[in-house]
Amino acid sequence: MYKLLIVDDEQIEREGLKAILQHGLPEILIEQAKNGNLAIQLAEEFRPDLILMDVKMPGINGLEAVEIISASQPSIKFIMVTAYDTFDYARKAIKLGVKDYLLKPSKASEIVATVERVLQLIEEERKTAETTELQRTALQRVLPIIETDIVTQLLFDHVHEVHLDELVGLLGMNIASGKYAMNVLIPPGAEHYYAVIKEKIRSLGIGWVGAMYGRQIPILVFPEANRSYRSQAMTMARELLAAAKSEGQDGWFIGIGNVCETLDQIRQSYQEALYASMDPSLPVKYRFFEDTPALGVMRDGYPVKQLEQQLFDRIRLGQWEQMRIDLMDFVRRYENEGSSLLHAQQRVLELLWITSRVLNEMGVETDTPMFSFQAHDYRQLRTESELLLERMRQAFAEHHDRIEPDAIQQIKQYIAEHSHEDISLEAIGRMVGLSPFYISKMFKDQLGINYIDFLTECRIKKAIKLMGDPERSLKEITYMVGYHDPNYFSKVFKKMCEVSPTEYRKTLLGKLASS
Repeated sequence: MYKLLIVDDEQIEREGLKAILQHGLPEILIEQAKNGNLAIQLAEEFRPDLILMDVKMPGINGLEAVEIISASQPSIKFIMVTAYDTFDYARKAIKLGVKDYLLKPSKASEIVATVERVLQLIEEERKTAETTELQRTALQRVLPIIETDIVTQLLFDHVHEVHLDELVGLLGMNIASGKYAMNVLIPPGAEHYYAVIKEKIRSLGIGWVGAMYGRQIPILVFPEANRSYRSQAMTMARELLAAAKSEGQDGWFIGIGNVCETLDQIRQSYQEALYASMDPSLPVKYRFFEDTPALGVMRDGYPVKQLEQQLFDRIRLGQWEQMRIDLMDFVRRYENEGSSLLHAQQRVLELLWITSRVLNEMGVETDTPMFSFQAHDYRQLRTESELLLERMRQAFAEHHDRIEPDAIQQIKQYIAEHSHEDISLEAIGRMVGLSPFYISKMFKDQLGINYIDFLTECRIKKAIKLMGDPERSLKEITYMVGYHDPNYFSKVFKKMCEVSPTEYRKTLLGKLASS
């Protein structure tokens, strides 16, 4: 039911308008005010949807009353009732947001039609507001999914610029300043405290939490500009450790990567955070990458990045025998150069740590490799190194045996059937029993595209099918295929099809009409 307030200093005018409207629109609830002051008071008490306001009244006139009421209740609509039909009056009324006006005297049919038009506008605004609220509520539910997905894609996959823009926009984070990655290593059996970390980061409002894999939780941090990076990172690490301790948890460790300027570089910061967290036995339970020993691009003549890529390729291809040969060559080099056993053991351990990290990223959970004793000679070092590598090979083999041969086909089918929903890598991972990070890599390796590009293809294909129905609006199709913003849908569509949705549909319907 709509509520309407009639404001006029002439009682006969008020009663006449009320009688006409009660006859033409019997469902409306009507109140009256005889002057501007009373109208302002009743607007607060009665809360009308629409006010029919006379212009010329003693005291506060109609336009002044409209200005006062609109300032406190901007949703109220106004129709001015006046004997003045001048340009200056109309200009001011438009400036105040008046929706229409009636000239005295007016026919009953004209009065009813004018009120009906404004009530229809009110109804449309209500429906739009309800839709917006439903979309806002739905968006709040999927924000945690968006957050974990964007971290996964940034750290382990290529994210197309158009998708990154939408995801970052939805999360509403200011990412213009420097940013860095953290890696939280939790003890065995503490996996259910993942929610504690997510809640803590959300309360701080300066970062995104990725999906947990194994016992590692990646965090992307967007620090405040007016504090130093180290100061903020230490405070954040201590707060996370304190939150863990309050839950009766010990044994957590946090690695902190260097600051980078763009999201494209955040993967490097995360690799640094992983390396910084490789030794959780340190007394202080967090460490910066810049504080780790033997930093630099080169380690004793070995290019670290090239070595990491080579290790990843070997593991991905299952070339464990070649890895063993590489490892023995690595040890032999130090032996031939006459390096100390302690120095050689440290370098070999770093190599094994990198291998362990790559396995963890692929979803293969392994213990951090540690030598059980200080080697007395190079023979012992080779034997112990081979043993640690063999344990990781066995973990990889067991994990590989658990993977269904048609896992990718299952994933493709799931995405195709659920592309209109807010699909997350975590949900897919639960379905096939694989790590989100491993799925991301496996999808790219086997299909040549990442999963979000495949998801986009499925959505655009569905949109094209729906465009053949002229009864559906493009806005309706946007939501039906899984997008939250028609403008963003148009941007993605044009990127995929090289024409806008409107142009494509015009051509499509033209072809259908001529066939």
